[in-house]
Amino acid sequence: MLRRHFVFAASAFAAAPARAQSWPGGRVTVVVPFPAGAATDISARIYAERLSALWGQPVVIDNKGGGNGIPAAETVARAKPDGLTIFATSAMTQAVNPALYDKLPYDPIADFEAVAGMNLVPFVLLVDRDSPFKSVAELTTRLKAEPGKHNYGAGALPARVASELYNLVANVDVVYVGYKSNPQAFPDLQGGLLTFMMVDLTNAKLAIDRGALKGLVLTHTERSPLLPAIPAAAEVGLPDLLLSTWAGFYVPWGTPQEIVHKINADIGTVMADRVLGARLETLSGKPKLTSPEEFAAFTRSEKERWGKIIHRANIKVE
Repeated sequence: MLRRHFVFAASAFAAAPARAQSWPGGRVTVVVPFPAGAATDISARIYAERLSALWGQPVVIDNKGGGNGIPAAETVARAKPDGLTIFATSAMTQAVNPALYDKLPYDPIADFEAVAGMNLVPFVLLVDRDSPFKSVAELTTRLKAEPGKHNYGAGALPARVASELYNLVANVDVVYVGYKSNPQAFPDLQGGLLTFMMVDLTNAKLAIDRGALKGLVLTHTERSPLLPAIPAAAEVGLPDLLLSTWAGFYVPWGTPQEIVHKINADIGTVMADRVLGARLETLSGKPKLTSPEEFAAFTRSEKERWGKIIHRANIKVE
């Protein structure tokens, strides 16, 4: 019995490299839980185009937007674990949803193999360009003096969570106003109906570059080269104001590890391309390759981090 077990194990080990070398051997589908044109979708398409050339097979994007990404996540969780279905998703499905819903048709940890991180994008606290607040300290002082009299806007759950984190660490009471998207709230921020917003770095830069808004703090440990004038959280006395939205790649649980690592290595090849890397950084933040093991640990820690904020702020599904 022991000999039979040894022979089987040795045969499986010998076959592993061959299986990775012959993969994919057919079309690869990248499921994106957002509509076409969303930041994660745009980045996923850049990767898909390059990976298709590397693999010599078509790599197609399947947009399954809506439902906070739940239908898309369920689709991938139930897909055949052969590496031909890849999930290009964000903190929304893997870290936010588990804290919002008592029951999900998928488990963000148990149903997926983490492959690689795609990007890490902090938030920027925005105010109107002509706002009297020249620093986040001035803003906090005003909000403390007038509890419940100011509004913040958010058109996406991650932005709302980031705003509530500021409310918690600054110990201020600000009223939430919901929008269908963050850009829809910008006119009200400029018009004075909102006092501040938290927006991801990519979209915040677009608004700041247009001259409509200004940023007071970045929810990160250091300044961003994309907006170097905006101080990091620790610089303004808010060291706990640390939160970033992020995106990455997953495959169904049970996908052979040699295929998981091959996809990871090929994603690294895409990131290493200077032209593509610069394009990705402009669109959705600086790409940074992680190993599957590192990204799995990161996913678990982010699920815990976002969950704590959501529960402390008592955020509910609307």
